[in-house]
Amino acid sequence: MAQLKVQPLSDTALAHLRSGFSGEVFSNVDDGFEEARTLFNAMIETRPAVIAQCASTDDVRRGIECAREEGLEIAVRGGGHSVAGMSLTQGGLVIDMRRMHDVTVDMDRMQVRVGGGTVMGQMDEATTRHGLATTGGRVSTTGVGGFILGGGSGWIERKFGLACDNLLSVDLVTAEGDLVHAAADENPELFWALHGGGGNFGVATHMELRLHPMPEFSLGLLLFLPESGPEVARVWRDFMAQAPDEIGGGLIYLVAQPEPFVPEELVGKLVCGVVLTCVGSESTLRDVAAPLLRLGPEVEMVTDMPYADMQKALDDPPGYRNYWSVEHLASMPDPALDAFCARADDMVIPSPTAHAMWRLGGAVGRAETDYPLPWRHSAWAVHPLAIWEDPEDDDQAIRWVRNIRTDMRPWATGDVYLNFTGDEGEARVVRGFGEDNYARLSAVKTEFDPDNVFHRNHNIRPAREMPGATAPPPRQG
Repeated sequence: MAQLKVQPLSDTALAHLRSGFSGEVFSNVDDGFEEARTLFNAMIETRPAVIAQCASTDDVRRGIECAREEGLEIAVRGGGHSVAGMSLTQGGLVIDMRRMHDVTVDMDRMQVRVGGGTVMGQMDEATTRHGLATTGGRVSTTGVGGFILGGGSGWIERKFGLACDNLLSVDLVTAEGDLVHAAADENPELFWALHGGGGNFGVATHMELRLHPMPEFSLGLLLFLPESGPEVARVWRDFMAQAPDEIGGGLIYLVAQPEPFVPEELVGKLVCGVVLTCVGSESTLRDVAAPLLRLGPEVEMVTDMPYADMQKALDDPPGYRNYWSVEHLASMPDPALDAFCARADDMVIPSPTAHAMWRLGGAVGRAETDYPLPWRHSAWAVHPLAIWEDPEDDDQAIRWVRNIRTDMRPWATGDVYLNFTGDEGEARVVRGFGEDNYARLSAVKTEFDPDNVFHRNHNIRPAREMPGATAPPPRQG
């Protein structure tokens, strides 16, 4: 890869980029730059040279062309939820997709077409009003591009599969500025790679997704005192092991927030929570979840709720420091549950930190695909999300996340959903895809991005960078 510059973009290059650009371009001395570069993770202090807020496919092409001509590193920003800050680049150029957020629902074909800068809430609002849905993330501000192309795990995945299982096509601008369409019958190897391979192959400008009828949806939130956690965890584990596909959710230690249904004496205190989601009505959820309701929670909130509203219910608050990771488990024996519950004592409190686990299975585990997502066949996921405010708590928060991973390792599969991780090294990336899949992905990378222009991600190296590499295969299509 060519040597990248870190100095500001020249006035001439900046003027050329702005000429004919339909979006807006911010250099790092412009008003609006600081707001444009702000990510949800307050730990990230990266300062690009220029942020190109693209409003069209042609803008995306122009941004890529400018960066490559000027020798600038490229980052691609959708929702800006990369916990490692991969949505920005120090001294480089950001392809900011947030203006490309069009959403079109096709009722006849049961599909939705979304722009590459769409966030989850925008898509969910458009589909929910038609009584339709597809698997989205657990946070409404997550960008659909990185979410879907990274696999896409969400509340309704047990019923409808991962987000990428519902992916029908992708329009992609490559490092050479070519517009490529990927679908099952067009560039099929690239289409396979986009089911988990993330932003390694180009900039996704539009995606089409399959929709499912979902006329009813309901939510349950049960809060228990933390000392009840181990008992609650056992009942929840056994319940979820037998739950129908319509039921999702998770076990979460968190700090109770000031909501109308939360007693004042619990606000600001650590609680053990059970989140229940149901592709169905409140009455259905109450019937199915009876074993958990019989435990006598301190708070019992079970209600019908539009899916789009549920997607906002547990949004990460902006402006906090974040550090996350994940381990996938083949089983959840009592010692694993006990270790999980015990780590709640080490959380940074008070803070919005969430100590979460959930059951996979259902349509996620049954899918007969060869997509590069080996973690989908795990039974359980443990996902610590450290979210805190004071920089002096950095060490405690990061150590807490790493200790949970260590605690879970005796039961872990080693597979990893990379969207839930930061920069944890190349070996972890390979485990995220599986070694054989990584080699296959590397060949696709070589074809569409041989210079590894798009490397601000969970990077797949081109095959020619790998030991014993041969020449890349001929271009498809």
